[in-house]
Amino acid sequence: MRRTTFALVGIGLVLLGVILGQLGQWIQEDTGTPESDAFQTLNEAYEIIRESYVERVPPESLSTASIESMLEPLDQYSVYISPEQMAQVEETFQGSFEGIGITYDLIDGSNEQDTIVVMSVVPGGPSAKAGLRAGDRIVKVNGTSAIGWSHERIRTRLKGEKGSTVSVILRRPAHPDRIDAQITRDTVPLETVEAAYMMADRTGYVKLSRFARTTHRELSDALKTLEDNGMDRLVLDLRGNAGGLMSMAEKVADEFLVEGQLIVTARSRHEEFESVRYATEAGRFQEAPLIVLVDEHSASASEIVAGALQDHDRALLVGERTFGKGLVQRQFGLRDNSGLRLTVARFYTPSGRLLQRTDQAVRDSLRRADSTQSQSTDQVPDSLLYRTDAGRTVIGGGGIQPDEIVSDDIQNDYERRVQRQGILRTFARQWVDARADSLRSRWTGQREAFVEQFRLPSTVYPAFVRYAEEHGLRATEASSPPGEARTSGGGGPAGQTATSRVQAPEEVREARDQIEMWIKSYVGQRLFGPDMLIRFQNTEDPVLEKAMRSWPTAERWAERYPIE
Repeated sequence: MRRTTFALVGIGLVLLGVILGQLGQWIQEDTGTPESDAFQTLNEAYEIIRESYVERVPPESLSTASIESMLEPLDQYSVYISPEQMAQVEETFQGSFEGIGITYDLIDGSNEQDTIVVMSVVPGGPSAKAGLRAGDRIVKVNGTSAIGWSHERIRTRLKGEKGSTVSVILRRPAHPDRIDAQITRDTVPLETVEAAYMMADRTGYVKLSRFARTTHRELSDALKTLEDNGMDRLVLDLRGNAGGLMSMAEKVADEFLVEGQLIVTARSRHEEFESVRYATEAGRFQEAPLIVLVDEHSASASEIVAGALQDHDRALLVGERTFGKGLVQRQFGLRDNSGLRLTVARFYTPSGRLLQRTDQAVRDSLRRADSTQSQSTDQVPDSLLYRTDAGRTVIGGGGIQPDEIVSDDIQNDYERRVQRQGILRTFARQWVDARADSLRSRWTGQREAFVEQFRLPSTVYPAFVRYAEEHGLRATEASSPPGEARTSGGGGPAGQTATSRVQAPEEVREARDQIEMWIKSYVGQRLFGPDMLIRFQNTEDPVLEKAMRSWPTAERWAERYPIE
């Protein structure tokens, strides 16, 4: 959260506490103690400002600025949460909210079609019942134009209490008439299992996006379905999973560990915040081979799961070193429905590794080691070396280093540019818009057939290359180096002036498979939902490819697990 300060009369005075009624409950007021002296100083400053400042200062402004200033000396994860933000946080943890049941995107442009784009519709949810489809543009809400709305305004206007209604006007690509829809809001699930499917006859895949109150149930249901379909080994994808509820991380880890194995330890200067968590006998996937995918965005609860499975040699970890956020945070509610999220303890893996990243020198050292894609410990201090149950060396210092290091960074400059500039997404959306009806007619109800049989026409990629050229990326044999900027009068996807760049033809040819995959994944998302986007992306995923080649190792580890 962005921090703010409240300046008064140009002298930079920033309050260092909260208004007296709140702070008085938190501070021991024994005369002569440092806590008492600090409180009395704050009391004086507050009264002087309240009585003497040239204008009346709203108490809530003083309170908010004071709390945020108090948090400045602490770690970046100890934050103030406004009443409005508290409601959003609770939704994330609950795993549901009350609204209309869509995901959306905002596209730029000057005409009224370029506004709120429905990316997916929750099956059976309020918008699905009202007839909304992926690809629809919402141009009016309750009679008011929705063009140019911010994300905050969209959330405010579309979400609401269960049973309330909202009217929207839609534009549907390739349909000339506007569509009126009346949507009755309802409880909408926020699923944390983004995708679960069989990759092959034996291999199941589960993508877990975060840890909320429904996560353990969702994972259990997914595992049961996959086992019913013949799964006897699993890829658990925690990439991009920034964490969530610690209790859910424990339950997820428990699904894969045998009874009595340590999952995580929380250490604090306050005994009430310390804890030690062990696996129970309830896990349903304790024996089969397991590979876990992680990256630099896997954090907190994700790292608890990954660290426990690695330390007990239960799973082979593949990907990039995780983020390194190993802090136990407690949320304290305040009287105005706002809250404080404070760090109260730190997490340690079963082998004793601190999950939280340490000082910058250690971070830089670990980053250099990871860049070599090697598990060499020659340059790592002994204090950062730990042992798994099987005696393997694992490296501490913050985050979890995977057993197989591989990056999914885009290496092709052409692909990188068309993604970063929005050219690929805009082309894919327009291509699907022009064919939405025929695609739905052909593939509705045929999810698995779509995955196996759908192919893009051979004309699509040449058309994409021409589109990219029109928007500033030219593929040509040129004497100037690839990537050299040149002025162009062409407009970008949003109709703005673009910068022309010369791209080497071999880069354009090499990018074909990846770009066609992205276009197909967009088609799949429009027809079947976000999980289909993941399925197609996985077909050209270097991290997943490495994981699939690593099954012999994962299978050997499963045979010897648990280590006695």
